Order: sequence, then C-alpha cells, then structure tokens
Amino acid sequence: MTRAMGAALRRIQIGSVLSAFGVGFTVPFLYVYVAQVRGLGASTAGIVLAAFAVAALVVLPFTGHALDRRGPLPVLVGAALIASAGALALGLARGEVAVIVAAAVLGAGTAVMQPALATLIVWCADTNTRTRAFATQFFLQNLGLGIGGLIGGQIVDEHRPASFTLLFSIEAVMFLVLAAIAATVRMPQSPALRGSVPRDEASAGRNGLRALLRHRAMVQLCVLGFVLFFACYGQFESGLSAYGVEAAGISASTLGIALAANTAVIVVAQFAVLRFVERRRRSRVIASVGLLWALAWAVAGYAGLGHGSQAMATAAFVSTYALFGLGEAMLSPTLAPLVADLAPTGMVGQYNSAFALVKQLALAVGPAVGGPMGAALHAPYIVTFLLFSLGITVLALRLGRRLAPGQDQPSLARARVVAQGGAPAEPVPSGA
Repeated sequence: MTRAMGAALRRIQIGSVLSAFGVGFTVPFLYVYVAQVRGLGASTAGIVLAAFAVAALVVLPFTGHALDRRGPLPVLVGAALIASAGALALGLARGEVAVIVAAAVLGAGTAVMQPALATLIVWCADTNTRTRAFATQFFLQNLGLGIGGLIGGQIVDEHRPASFTLLFSIEAVMFLVLAAIAATVRMPQSPALRGSVPRDEASAGRNGLRALLRHRAMVQLCVLGFVLFFACYGQFESGLSAYGVEAAGISASTLGIALAANTAVIVVAQFAVLRFVERRRRSRVIASVGLLWALAWAVAGYAGLGHGSQAMATAAFVSTYALFGLGEAMLSPTLAPLVADLAPTGMVGQYNSAFALVKQLALAVGPAVGGPMGAALHAPYIVTFLLFSLGITVLALRLGRRLAPGQDQPSLARARVVAQGGAPAEPVPSGA
C-alpha cells in the first residue's frame, strides 16, 4: 500500500466510524420514538422499520452501476447527504406519512453508503492489506455504534420529544461530516482509478447483472451470504429476542445486556481473530462460523428449556449473543474481501451492491419468518435455525471447491509467489 492509499484509507475509516457513531444514537430507540413518543402505535412503527428494508431494495439494484461508472466518492457523498436529510426529517416528523417517508429516505441513503464504503476500501487497499482494512472498518463501526448507543441512552427521555429530535439531529450532523470527509479524500492514481479496464471486462461492466449471474462462484457466495444474514442478523431484534422473552423468560433489560455482549466480543476479539483468519482458507473460516453459530443456537435452546435457575437461562442467552459476535468477528475480514477478489476489474461496485442487496433481502425476510416462530414455536424455531447454521458450513465448503487459491487463501498464494522470487499478483476472478 502506498502512502497516498494509506492516507485516503484512514480518512475513509474516520468518516465510517463517525457515521456509525451517529447511527448508534437512534437505532436502539426508533421503535419507542415512533410508537410511543409520536404516539403512532406499534403498527406504524413496524411499517417504519419495513420502510428501511424496502428503500434499500429499491435503490441497491441501481447503485452498483453508479459506483463503477461515477466512482464511489461522489456516490458516497450523495448518499450521506440524502441520509442526513432523512435523519433530520425523521426527528422533526409528527404524522404517520411524514415519518414513513423520512424513514424511507434515511434507509435509501444508508443502504447506498454500505457498498460505496466497501468499494472505497477496495480501491485504497491492495490484496496484502484488504483483509485487515475490512476488519478495522467492522471493528470501528461496532465501536461507534456501541458508544453512540450508550451516549444516546443518557440523552433520551421518552417524556421529552425534543430529546429524540436532538438524537436524530446528531445523526444528521454525523452524516454531513462523512460527506465532508469523503469530498476531501484524494484518491491515489492507479489504472483501476483512471478507468483503464480491459475491453472484455469493460463489456462485462455494461452488462453487469448478466455477467454476475454467469459467475458461479459469486452466485454461490450470494446464496451463502443470504443464509448467513438470514440465520443470524435477521434474528437479533426479532425472532431471537421474542424467543428470549417468551421461552426463556428474559427481561427487556437483559436483551440490552445480550446485545452489549455481542458488541463487546466483536470489539475485544476482532484483531485476535484477524491473526487466526489471515492464515487460513476463507471458505473454511466461514464453515467454522456455521459450526459456531450452530453451537450458539443450541445454547439458546438450553436457555429456553425451563430447567435450572433463571440466572442460568440468562447466562446462556447472553452467551448466545456473545457466540454470534465471535462469528461476526471471523466473517468481517472474510466476506467483503472475498467479494472484492471475485469481482472483475470495473465491476467491484456492482459486486459489492449485489452482495449488499442479498444482505438486505435476508434482513427483510429473516424477521418475517423468525419473529412469529420465536414467539410461539419455540422448539421448531431453534431446530430450524440450528440446521440453517449447519447449512452454512456445507455451503462454505462447496464454495471453497470453486475458488482459486488466491481467492480462498491469499496469504498462501502470496507466500508461494514470493518464495519463487516474483511479486505478489492480484487474484484472478474465477470463471463460470
């Protein structure tokens, strides 16, 4: 990595953590704000939460082409400005329609920011530093979310609507800060940044969806990603929370402790886990996450059995979230770099957007399926998602057979090249 690339990457990471800090101010309190503070009821709060997912599903199919054609910097600036407007409007909105529209605007902006930031990291980090760069971003974002949530919890007062307006205003300002930082980033000059793309890959960029669907390794990774996000992230604030309350008798305050444990494990373990991940095949790391999450679901099942003391059930439930956090720390330096290494030159933005779209689909479907099951069908819920976790392991091992050595284990491929007296090369995307 050159000095210019390092400087640009540091500025992007600073902007990313500040925006996460702003999001942390509002995310834990969104339901309370809509349903109780604005007095719009639980059904409207549910529609508002759905508006985030719907907005993301609408904008992400168009985001990839814009990223590859215009570059990630202007797309990120525009997305941050839109998100800022949405956050401020949400904090000032009073009626049902105004709240839903503001949530959709905020959701659209934040959805586009994700692949834009990922593409910027790919541009600023070479294959030697990409894994660590994505791990650092995940660590900083979780740290920002956690600190923002803690400070927001001290400010918020459900009897004072102005306190919620303040929270959304802080979030809006943080998005403006991200836009300002992104606008001042000076990207290093390289062939990829100047648009020097081989003719066949430039043609692929114009027919991005068709080329992506022909790329079997990427399609398999998208299927795997859907199962990952469906079986974990899509359950945190829906099915798993409902299961904890209804089956394990967990209090609302304990749910907060469980989420805090999840974040704490990510923050504490991220770089220790990174050293483990960097030396191993990505497909096997993902496969081990499936086994780890199967264990997490088994522990959650124990929490809901009703045997033993309530303290043991609480400890088991908090441990479930902690185990999920350990798996997330293993995935953060694995999934995003793998998407980047699979992408042909000129299509990094489209691949990042496609994977972000898969994530949003899983986050939309996950609560719809898991929520009712976690609340009423306790044993089938645990068994179903334990099997999904084991499915992650199977899908990851199948994906590994389709990856090139430089994609599955870049460190080993680089070591072989250096041992032969050559220079490390960029991984070659696998074909259909």
